[in-house]
Amino acid sequence: MHSRAREIAGGNSVEALVIYDSVFGNTKQIAQAITDGLAARVTVEIQLAADANPDTLAEYGLLVVGSPTRGFRPTEGVTGLLKRVPSNALKATRVAAFDTRLKADEIDSRGLRFVVKTGGYAAKRIGDQLKRHGGRLVLPPEGFYVQDTEGPLKQGELERAGAWAIQLLQAE
Repeated sequence: MHSRAREIAGGNSVEALVIYDSVFGNTKQIAQAITDGLAARVTVEIQLAADANPDTLAEYGLLVVGSPTRGFRPTEGVTGLLKRVPSNALKATRVAAFDTRLKADEIDSRGLRFVVKTGGYAAKRIGDQLKRHGGRLVLPPEGFYVQDTEGPLKQGELERAGAWAIQLLQAE
């Protein structure tokens, strides 16, 4: 992977950073699966959005940000972090966005299904914010599915997240 890399103690470089927020633990599991998928090929760190420093995000060759979808948006933690990223700070940084969500076509209420389809999901909003700060979206924003509001994750989603991580590294 061609990229800038952040130097850490001992001279090792970190090539990727996965930032996430989680409410019921599902997004944390997806973030860890993405981290594990990336770690097979690059050095990677994982951080909660509350612990991330917006001034250092451009030091990574790949920045992946995820959140559960809450009211059609990312959590306050992710939204607040992205608001604090300096203007154009991610110029030329490879970025990706993901969320956890309910499948719109599996929602019982027709009205709520319509609202979800028109209101959107967190990943698109995260991706748009990353691009506004100059980031280069390497793949379209991705959603990972939960069975109910509090989870658990649908079967196969952790494996799909690990596979998506490999796709992030292969995308140019």
